[in-house]
Amino acid sequence: MQTRLKMLLSDFDAYGDAIPGHRLRDWIEACPLQLDDVHDYCRFHPERYVRNLVQAATAYHALVLCWKNGQRSPIHNHRGSRCAVKVLSGEAVETKFDVAANGMVYPTSSEWLCEGSTCYSEDADIHQVSNLQSGNADLVTLHVYSPPLLRMNMYSLHGSDVLEFFDPVNEEFVSGAGI
Repeated sequence: MQTRLKMLLSDFDAYGDAIPGHRLRDWIEACPLQLDDVHDYCRFHPERYVRNLVQAATAYHALVLCWKNGQRSPIHNHRGSRCAVKVLSGEAVETKFDVAANGMVYPTSSEWLCEGSTCYSEDADIHQVSNLQSGNADLVTLHVYSPPLLRMNMYSLHGSDVLEFFDPVNEEFVSGAGI
């Protein structure tokens, strides 16, 4: 199963620094991967979603994110990176935000993404991904970031402060501060 995933990701190994946005979108939309293909990367935590690193290359990072019911990402952007997401199991909610004149963020739209659905964001796009399904349903998503997402800004609905998250290890985000 890991072999299929790594084989599909090898499409990106020819890129030196970043995968063009249209190529990343086309790839995620055509990606035939299913939950069984990433089973070895499915690790959950009862208090926060988990980012499981699959592949780290110069031009991209691929991760499987696992979400228990009620878990969500911080409101964030991708600061210089593109992100393509495919829902492998469950339903995700992507909420998009904009910045008001006073510097505070506000939601502009939300979309339910069912199993097999994809979404794409880049650079200054501000969004949040959530598992808001009924019952105790889990959510598993595949994320490909190009270039690798090493910095992002995090926002709050309660003020205009913007926090920067930086991953100094260049491997995997630490889940401590809501990440």
